[in-house]
Amino acid sequence: MTTECPTWLSLSEQAAGLDSREISSVELVTAHFDRIAEINSATNAIVTLDPERALAAAREADRRRAVGEEGMPPLCGVPMTHKDTHDTAGMRTTYGSELFADHVPQRTSTVIARLQSAGVISTGKSNVPEFAAGAHTANRAFGTTRNPFDTTRSAAGSSGGAAAAIACGVQAAGDGSDTGGSLRLPASFNNIVGLRPSHGWIPRTFPEDPWQWLSQPGFMARTVDDVAWLMELCSGTGSGPVSPPFGPWRGEATDLSGITAGFSPDLDGLLELEAEVRDVVAGAASVLADLGARLSESVPDLRAARGVFRTARAYEFAANLREVDAAHPGRLKASLQADVDAGLALTAPDLFDFDRARARLWSAMNDYFSTHDVLVTVTSQVLPFSAEDEYPTRINSRPIEDYMAWVDSTTLISATGCPALSVPAGFSSTGLPIGMQIIGPVGGDATVLRVARGFEAATGHARRRPDL
Repeated sequence: MTTECPTWLSLSEQAAGLDSREISSVELVTAHFDRIAEINSATNAIVTLDPERALAAAREADRRRAVGEEGMPPLCGVPMTHKDTHDTAGMRTTYGSELFADHVPQRTSTVIARLQSAGVISTGKSNVPEFAAGAHTANRAFGTTRNPFDTTRSAAGSSGGAAAAIACGVQAAGDGSDTGGSLRLPASFNNIVGLRPSHGWIPRTFPEDPWQWLSQPGFMARTVDDVAWLMELCSGTGSGPVSPPFGPWRGEATDLSGITAGFSPDLDGLLELEAEVRDVVAGAASVLADLGARLSESVPDLRAARGVFRTARAYEFAANLREVDAAHPGRLKASLQADVDAGLALTAPDLFDFDRARARLWSAMNDYFSTHDVLVTVTSQVLPFSAEDEYPTRINSRPIEDYMAWVDSTTLISATGCPALSVPAGFSSTGLPIGMQIIGPVGGDATVLRVARGFEAATGHARRRPDL
């Protein structure tokens, strides 16, 4: 153990320190709350706290270790806040909405239940956009989460509160979810790792919709290994229609010999990129090649992806929020209301066309990954933008048509159903983080993590911390 604040340790280091009793859970949980107090006025990352129950759980974890109890869960006594769209029984969960400002659910979302089964102590909730709609974490209930590397900038979204907390050393890792980039974009903006897994690794259980495929629960952390460990601890066990186990992950080798990587920052001209984003990610090509990867400029045919994503997203938002909209007419933010309305307006021919387009996209990705192990591109097309804006209105000189159009880099990949991860790739001239996105075939999450781990070890970008 080091003498620095223990919340800066990795998840595995915290677990080892607790098991060896070099640190107590009470000390770790107290340091966690102290760190929130230090950074939250600047970032607004955490919106709900439950210190009394958390410290009681920490004392119980310490007691169990003191008596030498066998079979304790691997993360017993590790503190963690959770994304405020994930239900946590007995703890306020608002979904970033004024309509649920005092909502305390009676059930716990599957992803949180699995973290708790692994021993995590739930300490509070992290900020989100209203009902997780949008890639900028701001809402009328709690305000805006700010980027710890520059508090005038966005922390992205929708898992922006969790990402900022992890980047600031509040906790080593955390849960989130990703529809169109909500794990990957905050990871990119906050210089951490975020994985959108293949469908089913983290299953949903009723009354959640086990068939919902576009939005995926997943994890962020300061290291690839910690994300992989959480995937191993929380995946599988057959509680959903598609629920394979992940792992075991044993810290894959950092060389990339035998890996064929498609490499194209702008997806062969499909994406408009800010210059510094393009230059930083382009520089990663030599790193991957030096690690032994064979690089290709080929990219898959993603022409169907935009329509597939937008139709699926509208459908899921309407399915999830139609009852809230009906009960509270006119209360949703304008951009979210447009999403719900678009879903409710879908016709049977729209869904027939959607199924055919999704099939074409599936075929294109299968063809691509028959000759490539991964595809590498940018995570975000832009640098972290002003925290006062809902979304950037232009990329270079090109106007942005709506609040989803600036994130084609992640939404097009969501439409494929493929696992995708953002890993720190470097920084702008003003010190803003830039992420690189690694995509693999469905079920190829371990390969994605292997490539990210090699790049992480070779570059060290993830070790840079904000000044807060």
